[in-house]
Parts: sequence; C-alpha cells; structure tokens
Amino acid sequence: MQPSLLCPVCQAPLLGDERALVCPLRHSFDLSRRGYVNLLSGKHAAVGDNREMIAARRRFLGAGHYAPLSDALFKTASSLAPRHGVYLDAGCGEGYYTEALGRLADDTVAIDISKDALSLAARRLPKATLAVASAYRLPLADATVSLLSCIFSPLAAEEFRRILAPGGYLLYVIPDRRHLFEMKSILYDTPYENEVADPTLPGFSLLGNEAVAFPLSLTSQEEIADLFAMTPYYYRTPRRGRERLATLDRLEVGAEFRILAYKKE
Repeated sequence: MQPSLLCPVCQAPLLGDERALVCPLRHSFDLSRRGYVNLLSGKHAAVGDNREMIAARRRFLGAGHYAPLSDALFKTASSLAPRHGVYLDAGCGEGYYTEALGRLADDTVAIDISKDALSLAARRLPKATLAVASAYRLPLADATVSLLSCIFSPLAAEEFRRILAPGGYLLYVIPDRRHLFEMKSILYDTPYENEVADPTLPGFSLLGNEAVAFPLSLTSQEEIADLFAMTPYYYRTPRRGRERLATLDRLEVGAEFRILAYKKE
C-alpha cells in the first residue's frame, strides 16, 4: 500500500482512485494523466523550473555526466540502513536521483513545485506517489518517512524534521566551493567560490560530510549549453558572459559536491 498523502486544506488523509483523491471533508484533487496530483494552489502556488531547464537537465543527466554523484548517494543511503520504509525526495525534478535511491525503499514519494518536472518523473517512477507540493508544506503526516533526500533544493529543515520518523535519515546535497569554477571563469570577469554554510542543523545529528568531486569533459556546445541551463547562473549571467560560453565546443570543468548525511535526534 502506497503512503497516504494529506489534504492541503484540512490535512486529512486523501483517498481515491485513478481519477482523483478526496479527503473525508470532500476536498477533491484530480490526478493528471501522468499519475501525479497537484496539491499546490492559492497562496502556495509556484511555477518551478521551466520546460527548457527540465529538458536540459534530462539530456545532461541521461548522458551520465553526474552518475558518480548518483552512485555516491546510493552508497551513502545503503550504509545508513540496508532497507528504508518510506523514502521522500523533496524537489525531485525529473526523478533521476529518485529512481536510484528508491531502489532502497519499500515506498517512494516524490514532490516538486514544477508540473513539467513531475510529468517526466512519472515516466521514470511509475510506482511512486507523486505530488506537486512545496517542501515547506509537505503533504505527509508526522513521523512517517524513514529516508529523505534534498538534492540542490531548498532545505526546509523544520518540515523535514516533522515528517521524518524517529531515527530517520536526511541526505542533503549541495555544491562545494569550486563546483563548476572553470565555467564561472568564462561567464564572469571575476569568478567567485560558492559559500558553504555551517552544516549544523538543530534536531539532527550530522553523520557524514562527504566530498564528491569528478571531472567533466564536455565535447559539444549542446552539452555545455545544457549544463549552463541547469545552473542558477542561467538567470544571473550578463550577456557578455553568455556570449563567451556560446563560442565553445569543448569544456573541461570540475564537478564538486557535498553529501551531508543526518539522523533525526
């Protein structure tokens, strides 16, 4: 039996069939043709990544460029426990990392604020429970999740602690200081290193702080453009930097990440 989602209006459990989910107070939410439900509306509505960014990420990840990170995440999750009950990916995107970590769980729940992203995730995750929802307002009951991943997504620490079961695990992935620094050196006249915040989280014990680094050899303008579209620099780069990047058909760049593993106290 898949985990029950909660009604965003009254927080009662949602039940339903292939067409809609309904709570006891008759608040109803239609299921899309792809199988996800939209629980984000009104003042909590958001758009999320657009189709161009999602398509770029799907091509880039599908080519295996970030496979070392996915492998490292799987290894870390396996070391925390051989099997997890309910796994939640908060900010799942098109489901690339969700698919890998979901192999370690009995049930998978994936949420994102982008309907376009969830349309792709539904193809990759046919057995998962999928919902358009915010990490700051998760449609899950207290203490029901045993493994939670937050990969390049907002860290809603209080909400994560609420839905994690006692002793549950959180995997938080962030860019390290010199992630994609070679690309930034092309985009900006004065490139900067990323800030890496103090990993301390109230209510959590830090179990691991692993650096994952590997080189990327991009051999076409298409691959370079896809990587660029996946990053926040896509919105922040001046035209001159964009133009410099667009002239390249090869790029050697380092990918550097941190996998922070926590246990709920």
